[in-house]
Amino acid sequence: LCQEASDLSSLKPLLDERGVALFAVVKENIASEIHDFRAYFNGEIFLDQQRAFYGPQERWMGVSGILRAGVWMSGWRAYQSGFWGNVRGEGFVLGALYVIGPGQQGVLLEHREMEFGDKVKKSDVIQAVEQINTDIKKA
Repeated sequence: LCQEASDLSSLKPLLDERGVALFAVVKENIASEIHDFRAYFNGEIFLDQQRAFYGPQERWMGVSGILRAGVWMSGWRAYQSGFWGNVRGEGFVLGALYVIGPGQQGVLLEHREMEFGDKVKKSDVIQAVEQINTDIKKA
């Protein structure tokens, strides 16, 4: 999560230029978790302990998910880049990323994690941000 947060935060100048806010929604705050996360994420962080944002049916990955090769490869890449994972909390709810345009433009990009560490391509985020209709935004 920290590696993806850092990658997304590197887009902050583009987001600011386009008038796009950067938000994170997290489901728990164990010890100093949110405080520590701020070092990697350059946007506003919301705590959703009731998990209302996660929808009526949360997406979970079972314990067997840690046996997947992709999960281990993602963990290894993060470790090699100097990112340590958080192993506290329940940790089985899969995350998602959305780029949402103003008004009727709606969702321009939806990336749902298929397994732990399955992060969105930065180029996909940039492409979606560039699709945001700035005329609607200014109105």
